[in-house]
Amino acid sequence: MRMIWLLFLALLAASVASFAETRDERTDVLDVRALPLGDGKISTTPQRGFVMVCNTNLHGPGAQVAGPWIHGDTWDLTEKTSVQGRITWPEAQFEITSAANERVVSRIIRGNGLPVNTPTGTFPVSISDAAFQIDRNPNTIQQQNIVLTLPMSPALAAAPSCVPMGMIGIALNGVAIYNGLDGGGRDAVAHEVQDLCNGHPQQEGQYHYHGPSACLPEQTGKEKLVGYALDGFGIYSIYDAQGRELTDADLDACHGRISEVEWNGARQNIYHYVLTREYPYTIACFRGTPVRARLGHGPQLAQQRPTFEPPPFGRPRGYFPGGPPFAPGGAPGFPPPGGPHLNGDLPM
Repeated sequence: MRMIWLLFLALLAASVASFAETRDERTDVLDVRALPLGDGKISTTPQRGFVMVCNTNLHGPGAQVAGPWIHGDTWDLTEKTSVQGRITWPEAQFEITSAANERVVSRIIRGNGLPVNTPTGTFPVSISDAAFQIDRNPNTIQQQNIVLTLPMSPALAAAPSCVPMGMIGIALNGVAIYNGLDGGGRDAVAHEVQDLCNGHPQQEGQYHYHGPSACLPEQTGKEKLVGYALDGFGIYSIYDAQGRELTDADLDACHGRISEVEWNGARQNIYHYVLTREYPYTIACFRGTPVRARLGHGPQLAQQRPTFEPPPFGRPRGYFPGGPPFAPGGAPGFPPPGGPHLNGDLPM
């Protein structure tokens, strides 16, 4: 009996040791009750902790008043309210394929901009919603036609280029990723009231994230790929392989770094972007050459299921290879500075 008991204790100890080795431990670094506010931290050159935005003449509105979670130059994530509602989108479509020609292999991304297997809040924001008193987002979530052709093996450009006020990447659930600013050049994550998944629509109906989403477990996982930037580089989760939270101090001016990650099915030491709970949250400038994003409206969900056919183009939209994606001070498809905007995010 004594031998059986000792054997049991040995097996129990081995089991506990194995659990300790494999459990998903994480170390938080930031104080989420006093996150630094990113208001006005925009730049025309790469600068850590700033967004190198193409259009620096930002006069769009955002939240009507500052939320009670904003305290001077910091804000409290634990106090912030969310837009009410929990709506699912069975019509959501998103796929990633590859294509090759004689010279290059490309990653082809198609979707309708709706979140796959993740919910949204109720938009427009209802007058009965507490969020209405702070951020009266009047926009309705609408389908988009999204077609992206990204390099499978992106390369660093000679110099960083600016990011526009629109889609700069896409999450693996099909939702657009924007930079960390609202239309007035303020910290969008801190000021704008998003839904339970930290997303909301802009005036053209494109639902998007300005930072990590609480509804995507991989975004809070250890060194997980969560999406792709429009220059083809991967966007990774807020914790490194050891489970330590990454901050601006760990990243370069574009909000990325070179380290070994899982990429294209293999461990590679490669440049990639990182989401953080600290401003600027997503991508602050492009280290590669951004491709043109073929974007356009789809019919509303109540009317028709979406297709992946690209829309006809009038004036250019999205990004173009070579040099800065947009000329300083403006961008194709942008309204004139000070023009009409329906919420804090400028059109793409």
